[in-house]
Amino acid sequence: MSIGQEAGSWRELGRHTSTAAVLAGGVLVGAITIYVAASLLPTAVQEIGGRRLYAWTMTAFLVAQVVATMLVGRSLSRFGGKFSYLLGFGVFAAGSVLCAASPSMPVLLIGRGTQGLGAGLLTGLGFALIHSALPPRLWSRGSALISAMFGIGNFTGPALGGFSAQFGSWRSAFAILAVAAGVLAIFVPRALPDGERPEQPPVPVRSLALIVGAAGAVSVAGILSDVLATTGFLALGLVLVCAFLVTENRAAASVLPGSVYRKGSRLRWIYLTIMVLASGVAVETFLPLFGQRLGGLPPAAAGFFAAALSLGWSVSQLVSASSRKPRRLVLAGPACLAAGFALLGLSQTEQPPLPVVLAWLPVLFFGGTGIGIAMPHLSVAAMTSAPDGEGGQAAAAIATILTMSTAFGAAIAGLLVNFGGASVVTSARWLLFGFAAISALGVLTARRAI
Repeated sequence: MSIGQEAGSWRELGRHTSTAAVLAGGVLVGAITIYVAASLLPTAVQEIGGRRLYAWTMTAFLVAQVVATMLVGRSLSRFGGKFSYLLGFGVFAAGSVLCAASPSMPVLLIGRGTQGLGAGLLTGLGFALIHSALPPRLWSRGSALISAMFGIGNFTGPALGGFSAQFGSWRSAFAILAVAAGVLAIFVPRALPDGERPEQPPVPVRSLALIVGAAGAVSVAGILSDVLATTGFLALGLVLVCAFLVTENRAAASVLPGSVYRKGSRLRWIYLTIMVLASGVAVETFLPLFGQRLGGLPPAAAGFFAAALSLGWSVSQLVSASSRKPRRLVLAGPACLAAGFALLGLSQTEQPPLPVVLAWLPVLFFGGTGIGIAMPHLSVAAMTSAPDGEGGQAAAAIATILTMSTAFGAAIAGLLVNFGGASVVTSARWLLFGFAAISALGVLTARRAI
């Protein structure tokens, strides 16, 4: 199956209800957690301090998530699908409890990192098992369903965090997530058989260390005030990314399929386009902050503004999965996202009038549709563009690409916001225009991908 080939129906996917529910549920609980902290952090910081580490709550989660997605293949080989899911839910719940009990920002960061490990395993398992648990005709529907969980989770997460913060207990949001993980874990033994265990792949230790180091370097650059030091850490991050690509090309154990590095590979452009789209979601981390500081919104309302981008992603993704013109959608996706960020950047002013603030909602929704109309078709293209024998690795790598992109996106977002200094308006403009430029690059990669 490739871009443009007819996909199966939602009714057909309904025949695999239990499998789809477990795969989607695991991704959903992790997706909620990515952005639940965004809405409650302004309130949490007032209680436990740590404003300089604000952006690191996202980075700690996402870097740990990247690590976990790289270990999905080994987990499946050693434990099988059922126990791997139970492990993922257990680690995630433990991290959520730690976040709920955090007395300080450093402890909260440890909890977020633990959550990220569990969420990364659940996300990677969801994408990895699409390839083996569903027939090829349903890969598009399955990918759309699972990818839509990111949008639904990103809508639910800010709302959950905002309401928890506004009505007296930001800690309750993390407690609710721990309970949700426990409930989902109860259904795993009945809904998901052990299945066959694939050959145990070696852990790509060098690749793992390099990409985590690169994300960390960019994150450190985002919290430094010295221009020279910031430039140095940015340069270090770039060097580590280059080293990652060189290591991947030569290593026997790699994160991405070997065909990515072959001349004329279409898969590399598919992954790059996914990276551009996924990195843009990191903007949501700061939208509640801008909504509260510039728009004068209460925490719950500001959380819904952040969720507008994800709502556009979720709705458009489910609709676009059945499109017979996916090539046009893949090309239009990054263009819509770039336009949405640019329009939003132009509307950032001190104390904007209420009509302008309300106009942010449709603009964010429009930008989110750019992600949704392209993502399911890019996921299927990645699975079908890989040579025989690499389809499973190509599918599992989608989760790694998504989490790596969001981790780097969060680090870059923190850096751009800090460029604005004490001015919230300037920070908002740096962030939005910066990601508008990044999204525009996706138009170029999408042309090569299709």
